[in-house]
Amino acid sequence: MKWTGLSPEMAREKLVNKEKHKIPKNMSLKEAVSKYVKDGDNIGIGGFVNSRQPVAIIHEILRQGRKDLILSFQSSGLAVEYFAAGMVIEEDKNSIAGLEFAYFALEAFGISPLFRYLAENKKIKLEDWSNFNMSARFKAAAMGLPFIPTSSGGSDVSGQNRSKTIECPFTGKNIMLLPASYPNVGILHVQEADLYGNCRIQGSAFTCPEIALASHYTIVTCEKLIEHEEMVKYPHQVNIPFFAVDAICEVPMGGYPSNVYGHYYFDQDHIKELLTSADEFRRGNKEKLTNYYKKYITEVEGTEGFIAKLPPEQVEKVKADEPIKN
Repeated sequence: MKWTGLSPEMAREKLVNKEKHKIPKNMSLKEAVSKYVKDGDNIGIGGFVNSRQPVAIIHEILRQGRKDLILSFQSSGLAVEYFAAGMVIEEDKNSIAGLEFAYFALEAFGISPLFRYLAENKKIKLEDWSNFNMSARFKAAAMGLPFIPTSSGGSDVSGQNRSKTIECPFTGKNIMLLPASYPNVGILHVQEADLYGNCRIQGSAFTCPEIALASHYTIVTCEKLIEHEEMVKYPHQVNIPFFAVDAICEVPMGGYPSNVYGHYYFDQDHIKELLTSADEFRRGNKEKLTNYYKKYITEVEGTEGFIAKLPPEQVEKVKADEPIKN
């Protein structure tokens, strides 16, 4: 068995030796990426397609440059599209070795132009899973298991991955075994966190808690850093516990242009700007995507600089379309 992140034994060893006290973990995003993201890492990506995508973290990884990354996720769109843009524009600085995933597209905005480009030109290795299978793989790792059994099988997808089908010792029927996914680093964006790493997610949690618990290191950006006393006042609302998180970075608008429930809606105009540029790249015109990449990612210091490049009324509109929920 070839593990593309950590093996269960490595993950167990690192978990045993990991600091479990409540210590301040707030730091700059630049520091977090520099400290925890390395070439060749398996990166677990939270959020779902166009919702709560960890865009700010991805932009910082692209600015610093990382090679030969494996991206593991259930369903994603904007996050991986940005990674793909970094690869096609600066392949000597950023590269994706492979994807372990269920879905890479943009839902209402269509398929990913850059995924199509990379796949058609055989520039990345693909390991295909169902949405449930990828969620279950992260769940297995969160539980400290090497695999998890599931009755989800019987399709062509099982021939495109490392799952194994065996006869169940209890029922005598076929059952599929899924290898756990232990990313080197999990990257997530949430609405609220405290300085110790406790996180509060509004709306669907997607697979973010599982990714945080499965990963060796977890970097979380949040819309708002709140007091610890406020966080623990409602313990049932803590979706991710502090001991699963290694870096907390307060980055307002850190999920833009994706939707972050209770803070802002997805920016349809900006997403179309990105995808139009990406599609023109796929068709041979590299200028628009190169200009987009420079303007919004490499020529700014961080998310604040990215947002400053946008028309103010455009930013205000997405905030108004998704009013803050208390």
